[in-house]
Amino acid sequence: MSGTQIGFMMFGILMALLVVRIPIGIAMFTVGAGGYVYLSGGELQPLLMTLKNLAYARLSNYDLVVIPLFLLMGQFATHGGLSNALFRCVSAFIGHRKGGIAMAAIGACAGFGAICGSSLATAATMGQVALPELRRYKYSGSLATGCLAAGGTLGIMIPPSVPLVIYAILTQESIGKLFMAAVLPGLIAMSGYMIVVRILTTINPDCGPAGPRVPWPERLRSLMLVTPVLLVFVVVIVGIYGGWTNPTEAAAIGAAACGILAVVTGGMRLRGLIESAVGTAQATAMIFLVLLGADMLNTGLAVSQMPTELATWVQNCGLSPLLVMIMILLIYIFLGCVMDSLAMILLTIPIFYPIIMGLDFWGMLPGDKSIWFGILALMVVEIGLVHPPVGMNVYIINRLAKDVPLSETFKGVIPFLLSDFVRIALLLFFPIISLYLVHTFQP
Repeated sequence: MSGTQIGFMMFGILMALLVVRIPIGIAMFTVGAGGYVYLSGGELQPLLMTLKNLAYARLSNYDLVVIPLFLLMGQFATHGGLSNALFRCVSAFIGHRKGGIAMAAIGACAGFGAICGSSLATAATMGQVALPELRRYKYSGSLATGCLAAGGTLGIMIPPSVPLVIYAILTQESIGKLFMAAVLPGLIAMSGYMIVVRILTTINPDCGPAGPRVPWPERLRSLMLVTPVLLVFVVVIVGIYGGWTNPTEAAAIGAAACGILAVVTGGMRLRGLIESAVGTAQATAMIFLVLLGADMLNTGLAVSQMPTELATWVQNCGLSPLLVMIMILLIYIFLGCVMDSLAMILLTIPIFYPIIMGLDFWGMLPGDKSIWFGILALMVVEIGLVHPPVGMNVYIINRLAKDVPLSETFKGVIPFLLSDFVRIALLLFFPIISLYLVHTFQP
């Protein structure tokens, strides 16, 4: 049996383990270790020698410190009540329009994503804040839950984004450039979701009634309350991209600033601080376990030579580079049915990245191609958070809205999924959308 066949067999076994609900980190580690032993002729000694260095080589990576710091920043924002201020601010400006409360929820999700970096946390937090208001103004169950589930995906689209950090570490790409490249696609995503709400409420005005008009003095007061949050976002992104701070330093500044804001404006006390620390520790442990599992799996695949042989085959098969990219994006959509976003990034980038870098897309430079693919991959991975049967954001929001059937929530996200596909097509055929800010503000 060839190494490529063994590599594909490892993937088949991994999918089977995921179907029976084995945790992704343990499943990847087990399959990787088993494949490594088989390819080593059944000897355990090579595996033990690899394991001796595997954990240290991964966890001693200084760049990984940025992950718990960004997670802590999100925890402070969650427990400090900053989500309420964001929602009230956006609602004050657009809540009086048809579907305005739903648009405000989407805008607040984007703002919260700028200091959180997690879609699940964004969906859960903004769901608790916005659902009571959406119910109060008698929004339909499908629109109320659908807009929040879709809006939650902005948590990983708007930088800082944990999956983008992982992508940068796996591909040795600049975290600052990836964050800058994600800004315009994230704003396009937010605008697309708001347009969907506008279209739905134009077709059926009863599904999203207008809220009351807020006086300008109150609007300005709400804006002043969220100005520090916007400054944190600017300092983190501009600091990293401008070279004033490295990603870890920027994340530390952001976490400290969010902690101070949570205490001063949100009233976070000792209990909130403890919950933030525990939540960060739990999420970090989960991510690092998945990282170790992915490292073991990738080590087994590297021994099989499957990624290299697959990349060579794709380059020599005569397929159009654009067709190859579309096929990869479709695979991501399929994988979204069985695994979460972080696992998809860790599992697929070591295989797909060499393929993409070996193809020519309109004469793009390697650095531009790497950034463009990272943003495309992130957007398609984000779709997995709302499409069935997994759709973690859908289940989180539906659990909060106990009176809305799950089928109604999935029905509610379909128009937003259509918006996602339009956005992916735009970025696929017009890479400049994701590269414009990178080129314009080149440090």
